[in-house]
Amino acid sequence: MFQSFEVRTRPQDGPPRLAALRETMAAEGVDGYLVPRADMHQGEYVSAHDDRLAWLTGFTGSAGFAAILPNIAGVFVDGRYRLQVRAQTDQEVFTPVDWPETKLADWLKQHAPSGAVIGFDPWLHTVREVEDLSAKLASSGRELKSCPNLVDRIWADQPAPPVGKVYCQLPEYAGESRAEKRPRIAADLAKAGHGAAVLTLPDSISWLLNIRGADIPRIPIVQSLAILFDDGRVDLFLDPAKVEGEDLALGDGVAVKPPEGFVPALEALSGTVRVDRDSAPQAVVDHLAKGSAEAVFERDPCILPKACKNAAEIAGTREAHLRDGAAMVEFLSWLDAQNAADLTEIDVATALEGFRQATGALRDISFETICGTGPNGAIVHYRVTEETNRRITPGDLLLVDSGGQYVDGTTDITRTMATGTPPPGAVAAFTRVLKGMIAVSRARWPRGLAGRDLDALARAPLWRAGQDYDHGTGHGVGVFLSVHEGPQRLSRVSETPLLPGMILSNEPGYYREGAFGIRIENLVVVQEASTPEDGDPTRQMLGFETLTFVPIDLRLVEVADLSPGERDWLNGYHALVAEGIGPRVSDSARDWLIRATRAI
Repeated sequence: MFQSFEVRTRPQDGPPRLAALRETMAAEGVDGYLVPRADMHQGEYVSAHDDRLAWLTGFTGSAGFAAILPNIAGVFVDGRYRLQVRAQTDQEVFTPVDWPETKLADWLKQHAPSGAVIGFDPWLHTVREVEDLSAKLASSGRELKSCPNLVDRIWADQPAPPVGKVYCQLPEYAGESRAEKRPRIAADLAKAGHGAAVLTLPDSISWLLNIRGADIPRIPIVQSLAILFDDGRVDLFLDPAKVEGEDLALGDGVAVKPPEGFVPALEALSGTVRVDRDSAPQAVVDHLAKGSAEAVFERDPCILPKACKNAAEIAGTREAHLRDGAAMVEFLSWLDAQNAADLTEIDVATALEGFRQATGALRDISFETICGTGPNGAIVHYRVTEETNRRITPGDLLLVDSGGQYVDGTTDITRTMATGTPPPGAVAAFTRVLKGMIAVSRARWPRGLAGRDLDALARAPLWRAGQDYDHGTGHGVGVFLSVHEGPQRLSRVSETPLLPGMILSNEPGYYREGAFGIRIENLVVVQEASTPEDGDPTRQMLGFETLTFVPIDLRLVEVADLSPGERDWLNGYHALVAEGIGPRVSDSARDWLIRATRAI
């Protein structure tokens, strides 16, 4: 099993750790301290060594931060984690704060006295974060102060940094060699007059050099730092233990150096050096300033090329989804044959991983399976543990959000299933969510639009009923990299134009606290759209190709509420699922598939 279900944090551990941190703050001479979820690489997922927010507070969500003051400790979380943070933290000492509705600067102005000094680790906060917060506090009499990591000082049994072995991604899956990528990306630097770029995002570095690793569970990135020069050379900084005994053959243009050489290398740079203020730690700029280099702020040069998948990556992703879809169909067929009352959430998650393992190609799950029945399904990023494990009550909705990491692609799929007579309101809500998912799937739009321009398509059916969901409609997805990849998103805050080759999730939902959760998720890839007969051929239009092929539970669909076009899309989608998955599954699963994809 890749997934485990042990309880990793306990609320009662928080108070003594918070008290120790406050003592350390006083000794350091700061009145407050910021504890982010992020590590120096700003990844959504962190190693055990960097899981400081969870260690201190008990909150294990993948986004959030804490602001610690002498008399109050705020834990800031977005709408996905409002229920989870209250379950995992001791409310006597930690105060959940709804974020981004409540801004950190406003909260500090309210709770920290004038003259307060707020400490932060410059390796764990981006340039933009520090700039923005400093500017908002500037006239308030409160200030930020860079200081050592105070959590690390009190974390006696802090795990060591990860040293997962590095290996190469095969060219047939990457579609382009590292020797081709390096000069192509470096040409962008040269054109802009930048002598080098500092790369701190592990997925950018892993993509650029066609390497993969095992530093972070579920995400095959290599935690490392790099400097890309305008002639295509790369200095790669990582723990030598990660490459010891490995014949990587990275080429003459790549120099592997120990991590302690990174800071001296920054201080030795000269000329203009590109830094991404949205992902690079403040410490990078601080050390560049100690030398003769001039930092120029532009986006990581690997971000967009990585996001726009090439033909080989898209072909591999299609195959990964067919393989994964077959495993999902075997799982759903098995699930329907069980007595639901005999199953727990852990039983379901374990069985699903087993079907993926049976493909013989699974390298890891792409994130810990979200498997929530009844009220647990309403916790958007619920992680089942041995303590929360709930037995299915027939009639509960069962929400399963899962995915697999394969060398040719990364999958992410959510299906919500009936386990008997659905609870009141569930069928109507499910149908609205389905209508939104179909609207995004069928979308056609002029080139230049961003995710924020499409997000409302998914929400409109829910809005008409006075309903909504507190997460984005979709996130970017990598190819045997991170299941959450930027900059592409389907979100009301996303300004990045959608481009051909970008892979995204399409996952509207609805959550009724204490009752049920609903989410339907397919992955899609942006592609050029054909011009309809009466269309304007001078306008370049884009659309989505659906990559996920798994039936949607028709028992939860109110067919009369679907328009003819929506019904045609669903029937057409199910016909493609039957055609693509049918030959890949067992006889019993094929019989189930035929019934599950029947025309309505």
